[in-house]
Amino acid sequence: MNKAAALFDMDRTLLDTSSALLYVRYLRRIGKIGRRGVAQVIGWMLLERLGLLDMQRLVERLVVATSGDSEPELRRLCDRWFAEDVLAHVTERGRQRLAEHQAQGHILGIVSASTQYAVGPLAAHLGIPGQYVSTHVESQDSRLSGRIVPPLCYGEGKVVWAERFAAEHGADLSASYFYTDSVTDLPLLERVGHPVAVNPDPKLRRLAKQRGWPIEIFY
Repeated sequence: MNKAAALFDMDRTLLDTSSALLYVRYLRRIGKIGRRGVAQVIGWMLLERLGLLDMQRLVERLVVATSGDSEPELRRLCDRWFAEDVLAHVTERGRQRLAEHQAQGHILGIVSASTQYAVGPLAAHLGIPGQYVSTHVESQDSRLSGRIVPPLCYGEGKVVWAERFAAEHGADLSASYFYTDSVTDLPLLERVGHPVAVNPDPKLRRLAKQRGWPIEIFY
């Protein structure tokens, strides 16, 4: 018999902020990006929250720009970034919910639109290394290819990746939980048996109240 999984979004769910914002601030601090770049990323984040951003096109554009970069160097950079800037933003309530689901024998996992270089360190820190799906950036011969493995882990794409994760781990999504803050995750919220809104954005809060979904405060 397949087990239930407890799946968690990363940004503004297991973390109390956006990893993209933390990353661009880190790049600014170490001199790899200027003020204009920071402002641009903040603008994209606002548009995404308002549902006005074509995330697929944006991610493809950003990933293409990394073509040829060293994959091991990026991994080391992100490991340092996680330790210095991200670790302090892991929510205590998120840790508690993970522990509670683990005690119930549920399969734990993270489902995030961020790349493996952001999600991997968090999963390892939480004691579930490898138990995540994310936007996966390809690499060949230790160099980034400038492509992602389709689909983008966002919107409907999260359902595809969550179903792959469930199949791999013997989980039944119809009996599973998914915790997230964003209405952009509605497809996966509707796919699982137990959707949970965490510090939800206004649209998700209204929808959760209409449908009787639990609303939890992680931070």
